[in-house]
Amino acid sequence: MIGRTVSVKEYLSKSTGRFKEIQDGVLRSYELKTEVVQELSKYSDDLLIVIFSAEWCLKDCATKVPIFLLLAENLGIEVRVFGGLVRDALKSDWRVPPTPPEVREHGVKKVPHVFILDKSGRQLGEIVESPSPGNTVEEDVLQFARKTG
Repeated sequence: MIGRTVSVKEYLSKSTGRFKEIQDGVLRSYELKTEVVQELSKYSDDLLIVIFSAEWCLKDCATKVPIFLLLAENLGIEVRVFGGLVRDALKSDWRVPPTPPEVREHGVKKVPHVFILDKSGRQLGEIVESPSPGNTVEEDVLQFARKTG
């Protein structure tokens, strides 16, 4: 699943314009929940997170994807991104190419679409656009990570 991906750090380093402004604001101000991070650290070596993202998605991608960079940097979780997703305006579907064909293979309809996997590739859960109501991104990741055991 990760063949055409880049690291979350590389993906965000190439962002520009409004996406970059929003992402930079999140990186400056977002604080991961300490108690969640402490428990999540028990699972970090066993997790792989794959994100489908688009630079035009300012509300959800620009505000959520940077949180995954914080998780990667603080916990060493491997986070990979399929970026550059493009919609076909006439069909309201993904334009493949330039969008990677994996969007269809994995049933991606909205972005960000985040797959939380164990290192063997088994899907533990997914986050589509935003975490579960009342949860933070890291709380949802922890909830799914608990399934590794």
